[in-house]
Amino acid sequence: MTAELQGFDWSLLAAPFVAGLLVLATHVPLGAEVLRRGIIFIDLAIAQVAALGVIAAGLAGLDEHGGALTTQLAAGMAAVAGAVLLTWTERRWPDIQEALIGLVFVFAAAAGILLLAHHPQGGEHLRDLLAGQLLWVSWQQLLPVAVLYIGVVALWFGPAQRWPRLGFYLLFAVTVTASVQLVGVLLVFTSLIAPAVATRAFTGMRRIFFGCLVGAAGYAAGLGLSLYVDLPAGATVVCCLCLLTLAGLCFLRPAGYTRQP
Repeated sequence: MTAELQGFDWSLLAAPFVAGLLVLATHVPLGAEVLRRGIIFIDLAIAQVAALGVIAAGLAGLDEHGGALTTQLAAGMAAVAGAVLLTWTERRWPDIQEALIGLVFVFAAAAGILLLAHHPQGGEHLRDLLAGQLLWVSWQQLLPVAVLYIGVVALWFGPAQRWPRLGFYLLFAVTVTASVQLVGVLLVFTSLIAPAVATRAFTGMRRIFFGCLVGAAGYAAGLGLSLYVDLPAGATVVCCLCLLTLAGLCFLRPAGYTRQP
């Protein structure tokens, strides 16, 4: 180990890495289901709607009066409203659901830009919501999220399997709302889709297991590299997860796969 590496306080990465593992515990199984349903950008849309709720709460001063809980409730209510809307559009226009999901995303993103257009720290606030502040996650933030995620996992592997589509969307909205507060919109999307794509060669619990391994490797590599090279943590983790996904596509083949000439 070089002297430079020895000088780093690697304990700074403990809470951010645990945050990543918590996100993966829920996002890997949900991401596989999203991929199966073919609604790839639902996570991006719901995450952006939740971010819009955070912006609205901040501009209304709710975060100053009610603290983080009020902001979380505002984000959750916005995400649930988005989930109910997408449930309705899927029932009404199932053939163009992916396009409508994309429109929900761009509307929420544009509305957020408009709301922060005259805010003195608007650009910084948008950047934090998009890329997150992963390195600054604290242990105090992780406890309520961990309790929530335990409930999500218990529901997902239990009664949620028999729920109608609205149940899936609502559970998805609650999960993504908490994740956006921890890691930002970009990492929410990548944590859902990248492990699912990288492990498409597997099914069932094997897919979830290897998806979590891929995700954990991406978070570990990204956090370590961001601290060593002094780069934004969220964006670095996103890039590492995408590179690992490419490796998974190249080296993990589905059963019965035959290379085309």
